[in-house]
Amino acid sequence: MDVFEAISGRHSYRGEFIDQPVPRSDLEKIVQAGIQAPSGCNAQTTTFVIVDDPVVLAKMADLVPRPIMRAARAVITCIAEHRPVYKGKSFGIEDCAAATENILLAITALGYATVWIDGVLREGDRARQVAELLGVPADREVRIVLPVGLPKEHCKQREKQQFSERSWFNRYGAGKDREML
Repeated sequence: MDVFEAISGRHSYRGEFIDQPVPRSDLEKIVQAGIQAPSGCNAQTTTFVIVDDPVVLAKMADLVPRPIMRAARAVITCIAEHRPVYKGKSFGIEDCAAATENILLAITALGYATVWIDGVLREGDRARQVAELLGVPADREVRIVLPVGLPKEHCKQREKQQFSERSWFNRYGAGKDREML
């Protein structure tokens, strides 16, 4: 599958997974795609904990109350480090998002499915609880979890707005017939 096929095929999957483990070799390929992502000043502030132990998966599902977490055959946890890397600025969130997008595309390319989960981690104390479960250092933030597995159902990417509705050349909102300044 080429990158454009992976981009058009990537979707948020919230269904059931086939009861089959995800081989570690595939999980390593998937996370390597995240490691290859760009990062601010090449600081490489995103790290990962890959969970495939059924006991730990069950504990994570207790902490992250989403049905797909119970069905997951593995979970990739994306961890942000918020240290300043350029003029006192941290790019931990941006770095984590770039790594996650690469991971989403790799998951799709290998025939697996997932959904990006982060909002629920910011409710209450969930991110810290997941961090404690996984032994994440206190100066790092569990930012995103990605439940992974082989999907039971075939889903398609939701319809996206047309190029002309979300992008323009040279000036925001510029139409084809609008003269440029």
